[in-house]
Amino acid sequence: MAAGLISSAFEWYDFFIYGTAAALVFGQVFFPDASTNAGILLSFATFWAGFIARPIGGVVLASLGDRIGRKPILLLCLILMTVGTVTIGLLPGAASIGVAAPILLVVLRFIQGIAVGAQWGGVVLLLTESAGPQHKGRAGAFGQMGSTLGFALGGAVFVTMTATTTSEQFTAWGWRIPFLASLLLLPIVIYIHYRVEDSPEFNQLQEQAGARPTAPRAPVREALRTHTRLIALGAGMLFSINAVSYIVMTGILSYGTTTLGLDRSELLTTVLIATSIAIVAVYFSAALSDRVGRRPLVIAGCALMAAWAFPFFWLINTGNIVLVGLAAFVAYGSAGIAYGPAAAYIAELFPLRMRYSGATLIYQTAAILVSGGTPFLMTALLTVTGTSVSVSIFMLTMALVSLASAILLPETYRASTATQAGLDPDSSKPPVSVPTPVE
Repeated sequence: MAAGLISSAFEWYDFFIYGTAAALVFGQVFFPDASTNAGILLSFATFWAGFIARPIGGVVLASLGDRIGRKPILLLCLILMTVGTVTIGLLPGAASIGVAAPILLVVLRFIQGIAVGAQWGGVVLLLTESAGPQHKGRAGAFGQMGSTLGFALGGAVFVTMTATTTSEQFTAWGWRIPFLASLLLLPIVIYIHYRVEDSPEFNQLQEQAGARPTAPRAPVREALRTHTRLIALGAGMLFSINAVSYIVMTGILSYGTTTLGLDRSELLTTVLIATSIAIVAVYFSAALSDRVGRRPLVIAGCALMAAWAFPFFWLINTGNIVLVGLAAFVAYGSAGIAYGPAAAYIAELFPLRMRYSGATLIYQTAAILVSGGTPFLMTALLTVTGTSVSVSIFMLTMALVSLASAILLPETYRASTATQAGLDPDSSKPPVSVPTPVE
């Protein structure tokens, strides 16, 4: 669980610092001839490129994960992410190499997207498939908390850089330090390679299968054919979680500094503290799901996000940094309540032999449809309408879609993952819980 938490944190650290840099500095560095709003929009467009790449990486690498194991694919994802992130930190700006700078930026962001495309499934399945049926929610939380911890680490590094450099120094070279710091991920890769075993459930399935293949020849295609409804509902369940998370972690940084005139370092610190505290909701919600079920907690989190859609911006628009922190804390905490159980919930929806592919399809479908476009859409809505009400309506819409999806999904509480390996592929009903050989 420690290895899963740390590797997930560094992987998401690499992915999230791009969003922070896009909100704060990429417009000036890579699109210097554009106006302020246009530069931010172009920066967020490159941010979106990573989400377009995520399904590509997910489809290709998740299929391999169902056939050769979770650990090898996770290691590959971590290496790709490190290479892409460090190279961004070394990339010259448009003032040095002209139009080649934003083009190379998109290419490197694409590499980041491919890497993170299958990372979530790899770390979550390693965790949940290594835990007993009574502890899968809590184990999955260590993968889920990694994303928030990664954002917190990235935010802390950016706070440090903005506090210790002038505005000119930060634009010239200070923003590069967080990207170069991702080299610290390499020791984690080495540790996982030598000290962490693959999922016991996957290994057991391999042993039971013997010479026979343990996964369909095309597990992604098989998952799409036999579990279409579950994939659609699972992705819908994540819509609000993703939208709220990226509005809090990225959109508000741009809105607060450019529209409300808040101090960049102060705002970043406030959002960082609020999201760091809210990480507690992720863990306790996931652990509680091992007692009361996954679905009730996801429904509760989605309902809270719907109720907070308008009060969120009422507080933000006061310009009071304390109220901004309160708005971010409640919003991200509500998302955390739904996000905590999601790892075990999504994994339990699919048979073991195609679980990596099915879980990745859900996660990355929501990512490309909502996550990547949220900062761009938020900025566009604010520019076109001139009011944050439009963004609140967007948040409410996403929450209602997630709430309806969660209500329609079956409960998987205490479902045996070993039994799920033999589940009828056309069935969306969870199997009866029985003791597993692993247990």
